[in-house]
Amino acid sequence: MTEHAKYEESRAVGEQAREKDWALPSFAKQLFLGDFRLDLVHPAPALPDEATKRGEEFVRAVRRYLDAHVDPALIERTGQVPDEVVKGLAGLGAFGITIGEEYGGLGLPYLYYCRALMLVGSYCPALATLLSAHQSIGVPQPLKLFGTEEQKRQFLPRCAAGEISAFLLTEPDVGSDPARLATTAVRDGDDYVLDGVKLWTTNGVVADLLVVMARTGKKISAFVVEADSPGITVKRRNSFMGLRGIENGVTEFSQVRVPAKNLIGREGDGLRIALTTLNTGRLSLPATCAGNAKWALKIAREWGNARVQWGHKIGRHEAVATKIAFIAATAYALEAVMELTSRLADDKRNDIRIEAALGKLYATELSYQALDELVQIRGGRGYETAESLAARGERGVPAEQMLRDSRINRIFEGSSEIMRLMITREAVDAHLSAAGELINPEASRQERTQALKRASRFYAKWLPTLVAGTGNLPTAYADFGPLAAHLRFVERTSRKLARSTFYGMSRWQGRLEHKQSFLGRIIDIGAELFAMTAACVKAEEDAKDLGRRPYELADTFCHQARRRVDALFERLWDNSDAHDARLAGYVLEGRYGFVEEGILDPSIEGPWIGAPEGGENVRRKIL
Repeated sequence: MTEHAKYEESRAVGEQAREKDWALPSFAKQLFLGDFRLDLVHPAPALPDEATKRGEEFVRAVRRYLDAHVDPALIERTGQVPDEVVKGLAGLGAFGITIGEEYGGLGLPYLYYCRALMLVGSYCPALATLLSAHQSIGVPQPLKLFGTEEQKRQFLPRCAAGEISAFLLTEPDVGSDPARLATTAVRDGDDYVLDGVKLWTTNGVVADLLVVMARTGKKISAFVVEADSPGITVKRRNSFMGLRGIENGVTEFSQVRVPAKNLIGREGDGLRIALTTLNTGRLSLPATCAGNAKWALKIAREWGNARVQWGHKIGRHEAVATKIAFIAATAYALEAVMELTSRLADDKRNDIRIEAALGKLYATELSYQALDELVQIRGGRGYETAESLAARGERGVPAEQMLRDSRINRIFEGSSEIMRLMITREAVDAHLSAAGELINPEASRQERTQALKRASRFYAKWLPTLVAGTGNLPTAYADFGPLAAHLRFVERTSRKLARSTFYGMSRWQGRLEHKQSFLGRIIDIGAELFAMTAACVKAEEDAKDLGRRPYELADTFCHQARRRVDALFERLWDNSDAHDARLAGYVLEGRYGFVEEGILDPSIEGPWIGAPEGGENVRRKIL
């Protein structure tokens, strides 16, 4: 099969799994179309008083438990979350936060699930990963969305009580390309028989229940699998740059029998189940990232006041002050993005697939930058471990650990590059519906003719709406006070963004999908506009209790975001993308091998893609 044929096959598999209908409105979808629907997010949906009360009580209980019983330095040092910590959190209901009360869970809104993860993530990111992998992508979420009543009653109470679950999709030769999935599930009477190897199974080493994606014929299906089933072997526990306490492994399936009743949905629904699960499952990452950024702000403020150089506190030196301002504004905005997206998820009146993806992409990128700036502000102490700092008599601030721990967030649940491509597909859905065959190089002449008619009708109505709008009115959004100008900017820029997308389609037509750098900048601009909107909405609400202070944070954040937006627009058309792609091709061909001379490679010899052979089963049970 040629590379082009393989690409088309992979694209077809992904396209078949997409949710193609938009039954509910989407703020972000309209934003990319140049239609700034502020009414969809303002005022942000409110929660019932009873749910708010229970949520606040739960977060306070988690805070007390963390403070009294969890030692994050011990987890970092030993690389393991103590069993008693897992059991203690299970006793609080932390493994069933969003599972309904009828199934033994707390039944709390997503907002409080995210606030709990924000708290845990600020204190011990590995512990937050354990909780989120279990609930966001493990057994609870897909069963809530697609499970039968029998499956829910069989498995959800176990999950809520603290039996840990894991999600198994990735394989040694399969990342974001599901067409290459090799694990198989063959029907045999009342069972399916599973064979294959799964990689990077977060929670997989200690899991009691697994969600496993396997190929049933030519399609992909999802199963709930008991982790202690005969034929399942955890081949090893992986070690990483950060998150040293996570139980992540390589899991092998050899003739594993799974009852047919454990099939989630129907045969062939697996990839759709995985993608739909992630629509809300991705909310956990903006939550932990917001916690990281808020912690970075606390340390930056305290250190900026404590450290004196050249007669001034370092926080008063402009070079450091700009970094502190970036961290503060980013922390406020990331919390705003997390809160708005989770409240939209709770409200259930909006389709949040793009909002959740934007939140994941934006929060993981910006929080990493904030932590990197914190390490820079701390200087040598930022690079030194907390244990070393404490051993020589200073406060043990784990800045380098937090930076290491957060790095995976840009890869977890879809790398930033894959997220941009995925969001692009959703954001330009209206264009593809109207003119897809027109820009499809494989389309026939008849298909192109029909597409031209559809496109003409669509663009005749749509393009005139991009000329002028509310953002051109000096008095628009006056209710937002000093932030009104920023919302006018968002409205104007959303129309400019839509025009730029149209220009890109006109210029490259069927080649547009391969202009990944261009499309990535389009998505990054949309993410900035979404974050600006969220920050303004949050500030307008917070100001009722906190006065001008939220406005100051949101205003500074919006000024920073506008500079980033301007730079992204400039790079849409003035960039080195073509030169870079050509040079990369030469690099891959070995043209510049001479540049690699004069070095030694410390890598351990072995195949680029492989699987462990032999060895004992390292799966362990939480006792």
